[in-house]
Amino acid sequence: MICTLTARRLKPGAYDAFREAWDPGDADVIERWRPIYHVRDVNDPDVVISFGFFNGSQEELRDVQAQAGRGDQVARIAATVEEVLLDGAYEVVEQLG
Repeated sequence: MICTLTARRLKPGAYDAFREAWDPGDADVIERWRPIYHVRDVNDPDVVISFGFFNGSQEELRDVQAQAGRGDQVARIAATVEEVLLDGAYEVVEQLG
C-alpha cells in the first residue's frame, strides 16, 4: 500500500476553489485510493494536507496517475496554491491500531 501525500499552503480563502480544481472527475480513478482525506491545519486553515491510500504497486500508481492526468490536476490547482510544502508517495510499512 502506498500513501500519496501533498501538503500545501493555499492562497488566503482559496480552499473551495482548490477543492473544486483538485477533483479529477473520474470516479474509476479515484476509487483506487481508499480513503482520501483533505485536512486543514487547526491554526492556519490555508495549510491543507491531501492524502490517500493506494492499494497497488509503484508502477500501478504511476500508471493510474498518468491515466488520471495528474499533471493536468496540478496545473488546475496551481492558481489556488501559494506554496507546496511536501509532495510524495510513501510506502506503508506499518499500521498501528
